Amino acid sequence: MYVPFEQLPPHSRVWIYQSAAELREDKLAVVRETLRSFCDQWEVHGMPLTTSFCVRYDHFIVLGVDEQQSQASGCSIDSSVHVMKQAGALLGVDLFDRTQVAFLRSGEMVFLGIAQLKKAFAEGIINPSTPAFNNLVDTKYALDTKWLVPAAESWLKRYIPQVSNPVND
Repeated sequence: MYVPFEQLPPHSRVWIYQSAAELREDKLAVVRETLRSFCDQWEVHGMPLTTSFCVRYDHFIVLGVDEQQSQASGCSIDSSVHVMKQAGALLGVDLFDRTQVAFLRSGEMVFLGIAQLKKAFAEGIINPSTPAFNNLVDTKYALDTKWLVPAAESWLKRYIPQVSNPVND
């Protein structure tokens, strides 16, 4: 059963799907229609789930489910993955490319491949305080509080070059 995303409680489970290509209004209409239909019929073992979705920054599709009454199981999660693959095909975008990391630099979206991160930090393209999207968050509360954080406060910190401080003897 679909509900507006704002009505999902903070403990709701979320999955974030990222598109490096901007989802323009014509594509957003396809996303809304596809996911609204899916959310209206998404169930686990014949019991409807309270579900929703939202699109953020025109690059992220967030699918959510309130697991208070019924938890999403393997089969129901598989059905959500299937519909997201369908949505990606309809949109002509890859919603499953986990090699691209999204940053918000000066109000603009920047996507960098994982292999580019050390160089991008070293060259100042991004820095430790550049907001990064942590698509690993798994609850609505974490989405609201820990999704967009400075790179240095995320799993990306391992790619930030360490400044060596010479010891004075």
